[in-house]
Amino acid sequence: MALDRRAELGEFLRSRRARLKPEELGLPDYGGRRRVPGLRREELARLAGVSVDHYVRLEQGRTLHFSEAVLDAVARALQLDDVERGHLYRLARPYTEPAGAPELQPQRVRPGLQRLLDSTTDVPVYIVGRYTNVLAWNDLAAALITDFGALPPEERNFARLVFLDEGMRSLYADWRGKAADTVGYLRLDIGRHPGDPAAAALVEELSAASPEFREIWAEHGLKEKTHGRYLYRHPVVGTLDLGFETLRLPDDPDQALIAHTVEQDSPSQTALRLLAATRPSMPVR
Repeated sequence: MALDRRAELGEFLRSRRARLKPEELGLPDYGGRRRVPGLRREELARLAGVSVDHYVRLEQGRTLHFSEAVLDAVARALQLDDVERGHLYRLARPYTEPAGAPELQPQRVRPGLQRLLDSTTDVPVYIVGRYTNVLAWNDLAAALITDFGALPPEERNFARLVFLDEGMRSLYADWRGKAADTVGYLRLDIGRHPGDPAAAALVEELSAASPEFREIWAEHGLKEKTHGRYLYRHPVVGTLDLGFETLRLPDDPDQALIAHTVEQDSPSQTALRLLAATRPSMPVR
């Protein structure tokens, strides 16, 4: 089954209402009489300048034909950032893929891109596709994170690894932060392809297997993978403080090349060089 866009839309809007504090917006605080955190529907509608019935129909997903003006007004009232605003538009407007369209095709990495990864030997580099699937990697990425080549293809998925692999919990110094980021990437991807049953199957699998995934998924966080840094606790070389940069492939925006970076002459660079020198030889892919 595919993503229930109407249910997802309602849950997303309610989660964003809940994070707003009435007193910070100049609205009266009814104290103990306020049964749920955040704004009431009628308060949000008033801030957005739309009728309460119009907003309720949006939140309940009664129709997916709302005007750009209404969505803009609601996004401003909810104080959505650009990523959240885009997600709202994708959920609240008619989906462009026609009914009965074939499933998305499996993603493939061009041989030239794999050669590029293989020729990059001083930093970890890998390519992630839809729903956090790991499509390609260089040897140093495998040495840093996990031996992707030893895993069945269906298990080469960051969401599965982060929540179901015990080694990942000790690898990331801030595992909770990494987990939240991964769920944010996954939710944003699924919003871009709401008709793909493979996405819903992955969420169903992780929800059944991981209480932490269920908890973080319910927060409706969104994350665009751009740049940042993670602190690794590697079992062989110790602590590595690595940045990362993300490059979207022009001919397939669902593929992202992620390259780690390291500060010159830092302890992390020394550790990364040691990891590169001690990594086992990986099989040719």
